[in-house]
Amino acid sequence: MILGLTGGMGCGKTTAAGMLAMYGFEPLDSDAIIRAVLLTDRNVINAIQGRFGVEVLTASGEVDRRKLAHLVFSDEAGLRWLEDLLHPRLFEYWEKTFAAGGARSWVVEVPLLFEKCLQNRFDFTVCVASDSNVQLARLEQRGVPPSLARQRISKQLPLAQKIKLVDFVLLNDGSPDFLRDQVAALVNSLSNL
Repeated sequence: MILGLTGGMGCGKTTAAGMLAMYGFEPLDSDAIIRAVLLTDRNVINAIQGRFGVEVLTASGEVDRRKLAHLVFSDEAGLRWLEDLLHPRLFEYWEKTFAAGGARSWVVEVPLLFEKCLQNRFDFTVCVASDSNVQLARLEQRGVPPSLARQRISKQLPLAQKIKLVDFVLLNDGSPDFLRDQVAALVNSLSNL
């Protein structure tokens, strides 16, 4: 079984994925794969440098993710170009990982699941949702300034729409135990399908 896990920034996707891992779901974090695997690939780095210039690279020739994010989140064409570069490589990484993993169950964190029409790649979709004030407070605790958080959130499908489109919703406004109970109920529901 492969779950596609989505939700807004700061809503708790990684926390929920970790809780699902306790039930045997192998987690894949799309953003982490992009950071650790794709943005360190020399072909990807060269393409990014060719499009955005050396100013998006560090002194050691690595992608400066903050500078790149600052550029693309204020440049719609640049963002689309970067997604067109990275997403096919990400999907290929998923497929190779699934194939190598045999009959495991997976939970894949996909922030842009519906924005990129990826729902058919998964057996079920799950959205982790939080109140917008809670979401912004969590992002601020992570060091994301409110203006940047709002800008990035605006590039995603509104949470209310994601909630309407998914198979299951996990509300993450309360305590970790509140979320943990919902994850247990979700796993129970999935085992009965």
